[in-house]
Amino acid sequence: MAHSIGVMELSSIAAGYQTEDAMLKAADITILVARTICSGKFLIIASGSVSAVNASLEAGEMVAGSYLIEKLTIANVEQQLFAAIAGTVTVSDVSFRALGIVETFAATPIIEAADAAAKAADVTLLRVHVSMAIGGKGYFLVTGDVAAVEAAVDAACSAIELSGMLVNRVVIPAATKELMQELL
Repeated sequence: MAHSIGVMELSSIAAGYQTEDAMLKAADITILVARTICSGKFLIIASGSVSAVNASLEAGEMVAGSYLIEKLTIANVEQQLFAAIAGTVTVSDVSFRALGIVETFAATPIIEAADAAAKAADVTLLRVHVSMAIGGKGYFLVTGDVAAVEAAVDAACSAIELSGMLVNRVVIPAATKELMQELL
């Protein structure tokens, strides 16, 4: 079971592939995402033990050099984050539940925000979308009762407040069944 997640965002696609290779050679990690993202950047998300993720990020940073835009490590990551990133979340009854949405200007802060949201309240992360076909932005969707979703969205925004990367935050108290089904 992975206990840590590491993220690297690079300004070069070629350097991204080279960095991914170095990360894999440096430690026993699993690559969750390694792909080009909007604005011609490259995103790598890896998981594993805290020490393995840290070792892989250190090796990746050495290879990435000046192409590194941002690096993030989250130890003791909320486990539901993995399914939300992979798009494999299943929810049985989503009718008349609150829906929270947090949107950021970049990919890395949305992962940090989603982890904080899931840890803050009894919510379900439905999706964590990182920069594909949305101009380099990121967003996550979370559901639960209204108070929990509001607490989760507040925690997410607090986690990234200093970065200045928050675009918007919305809580829909009783999202329609049609909207919720569209999201799944």
